[in-house]
Amino acid sequence: MKAAPVVAIDGPTASGKGAVSEGVAAALGWHYLDSGALYRLVGLAALRAGVGHDDPQGLAGLAQGLDVRFDGGGVRLAGEDVSAAIRATEVGAMASRIAGHAPLRAALLDRQRALRRPPGLVADGRDMGTVVFPDAILKIFLTAAVEVRAERRYKQLIEKGFSATLTDLLHDLRERDRRDTERAAAPLVAAKDAVLVDSTERSLSEVIDLVVGLARDRL
Repeated sequence: MKAAPVVAIDGPTASGKGAVSEGVAAALGWHYLDSGALYRLVGLAALRAGVGHDDPQGLAGLAQGLDVRFDGGGVRLAGEDVSAAIRATEVGAMASRIAGHAPLRAALLDRQRALRRPPGLVADGRDMGTVVFPDAILKIFLTAAVEVRAERRYKQLIEKGFSATLTDLLHDLRERDRRDTERAAAPLVAAKDAVLVDSTERSLSEVIDLVVGLARDRL
């Protein structure tokens, strides 16, 4: 059987990957994979279990045993709704620190690929088009100026009731960008056949429409 089609959307933190991917999935009537949520879930579980960010095997063990359920836009860990908890700044920072460990990435690879099913999948992350779904029908590398990304993340956190400062977020994003692009395992890089999309001056609806149009052209 022919594998279900995939649209892979990669890019740095706060580039709009999640919102764009959800919009594209809704427009196409496809499934949606937020790969970053999986790393955040491992980060949250590690913080709670006292597993260090420098313990690759311990983190991989946590990943393999995660009791995760994506439910109506929410995320449950061992039955607990952790949709808000995994978006906390410290959890995001932990996820960024652990994402470079090869054993952890390997532990989550099959879990991500198993979500590929008809009629199709829109997957967002940092290595969707380069590692997880290299045969995706469309690969998007979505980015935006770091200052704009910091402002977007600041608004998201404030709206959700988290405390944040723009200066700290800007520093955090620059550090995450550095870690993501310099890590040895699946670094953040645009696939050779990816379409580069800069969302700095584009609205969310404009980017969604652009990606949906490109996807439909390739079906």
